[in-house]
Amino acid sequence: MPADLRTRIGHLDVPSPILTASGCAGSGRELAQFTDVARIGAVITKSVTLEPRAGNPAPRIAETPSGLLSSPGLQGPGIDGFLQRDLPWLLSRGARAVVSVAGHSASEYGELASRLSDAAGVTAIEVNLGCPDASAAGRPFALDPAAAGQVVAAVRGSARYDIPVFAKLSPEVTDIVAVARACASAGADGLSMINTVPGMAIDPVTLRPALAGLAGGLSGPAIRPVAVRCVWQVREALPDVPIIGAGGVRTGRDALELLLAGAALVAVGTVLFHDPSACSRIQRELEEELVARGVDRVSDIVGGAHQPAGALGYVAPRHSWV
Repeated sequence: MPADLRTRIGHLDVPSPILTASGCAGSGRELAQFTDVARIGAVITKSVTLEPRAGNPAPRIAETPSGLLSSPGLQGPGIDGFLQRDLPWLLSRGARAVVSVAGHSASEYGELASRLSDAAGVTAIEVNLGCPDASAAGRPFALDPAAAGQVVAAVRGSARYDIPVFAKLSPEVTDIVAVARACASAGADGLSMINTVPGMAIDPVTLRPALAGLAGGLSGPAIRPVAVRCVWQVREALPDVPIIGAGGVRTGRDALELLLAGAALVAVGTVLFHDPSACSRIQRELEEELVARGVDRVSDIVGGAHQPAGALGYVAPRHSWV
């Protein structure tokens, strides 16, 4: 018997816990020739802003061992272009759209949530708290619990009641649980973690920083242990708050690890750049991992590593942890 991958969180109902991570699949068009976007859980779009943005100058991407540094600068068509072109395309393909939003003030985030609430077909909103706060000398909202809470409150207060709101958290804090609590108290229906880790690379040929913007966000396998730690900590502190886990997922077993740590959904990102069909593959691999352990429903595994040994009632196959 195949395992049941269906996942329900409040008003959010998806056929699989596997999603695309924001910024790694555009608005889904790039993946359509490689995978059926309707069969994965959802597409988390690139972060949408109020106005169109050209983004940062090139080069924006640099490879590193076990990871990727990027600094795209929130390039995109703005909310009007997204609603006119990108969202209708996703819906025409039967995909579920989790729309990432970004701004420089709580009011900008609130306006984006209001505009999205007027449009049909938005499955959920992911609040990108990694943006600089214009009122705090450019300090990212994600680094301050109060600022993060204000943004989430603005989004939750402007979004339609049946559209879940997930706050995306940064690992660049000393206490991610404090930020998570602030977001949950402000009305977030769930949390998404983690965003990229700040990093930098020097080009040994040019002897200059590899990115035009000097520093960027590190993603990929190198940050997966950081993501697992963050998900574990927040799940332990806030067991009733749903989590989207993200960070370096390449295989079904990687996804399983984040589910065991406490994530209810798993976003797949950097691997899509060299394997654009990765979401479908990881979905299959995750099902195989569950079947091998005698797990009937993916929801039964969520947070399993927090339970006493043997409490889940299944035995890991002999090859599992080799």
